[in-house]
Amino acid sequence: MIEGVVKESDVSIVIPAKNESASLAALLEQLHAVAKWREVIVVDDGSSDETQAIAEAAGCVVPRHPYSKGNGAAIKTGARLATGDVIVFMDADGQHAPADIERLLARIGEGYDLVVGARQQGSQASVGRGLANGFYNRLATYMTGHEVEDLTSGFRAVRADKFREFLYLLPNGFSYPTTSTMAFFRAGYSVAYEPIHAAQRVGKSHIKPLKDGVRFLLIIFKIGTLYSPLKLFAPVSVLAFFIATLWYGYTLIVDGRFTNMSALLYTGSVMVFLMGLISEQITALMYKDGS
Repeated sequence: MIEGVVKESDVSIVIPAKNESASLAALLEQLHAVAKWREVIVVDDGSSDETQAIAEAAGCVVPRHPYSKGNGAAIKTGARLATGDVIVFMDADGQHAPADIERLLARIGEGYDLVVGARQQGSQASVGRGLANGFYNRLATYMTGHEVEDLTSGFRAVRADKFREFLYLLPNGFSYPTTSTMAFFRAGYSVAYEPIHAAQRVGKSHIKPLKDGVRFLLIIFKIGTLYSPLKLFAPVSVLAFFIATLWYGYTLIVDGRFTNMSALLYTGSVMVFLMGLISEQITALMYKDGS
């Protein structure tokens, strides 16, 4: 399947779920009302509520983790089990509307390999998260040279064979959307964005502000290392070199000498550049053979 209409019988729906009994029944009812999918896979990530029973009652395929391994791990489990040519990933908390799947699949039919449901203004869970996602989008746009409208959205349709190429790269936590998007750009696959409105989630979020805040900061560096590390390291190196030169000029005029601080800054500039160069080679090896 390259271009054309994507049939529902070719589509596997994968839903990672952990203690989502409050929203899951309604979501599955809406999904089955939209179309007769090839399969709906609800990955129970160690739930302690009725998530598994609800999914099984709705006729879903329900692989279960014996303990919680993380959102990304659930995504990988679902992707390995999916038999459809196209996989649609969506959350179990009621944020994503099944009616929007048709528009994502239409873009796949146009020839795109990955279509991300881009959350529009007012769809973010909080102002802070909206600002963070905006920063990630701008950084990813700079790194890839392509407009990135929503780097962290978990609502996406993807060609299954291409997605499985990068399973070994995906983390077990919440940053699988970032990793997979950057991997698709790096591989030269076609990525598109389809505007959606994400509703407020049902129930309590599994994201912990302090712990996950630190982890999301690491996404910034992951964005660089997954695409082109040198584009992240080179500006830092140039800035350090520029500051070193300014400081050297100042101390030469005032004290008439070359100081240890200038030497440290120049050395740091060179080291940062070399780290970026080495990281660039490592990144190239990561994508050489992921099968």
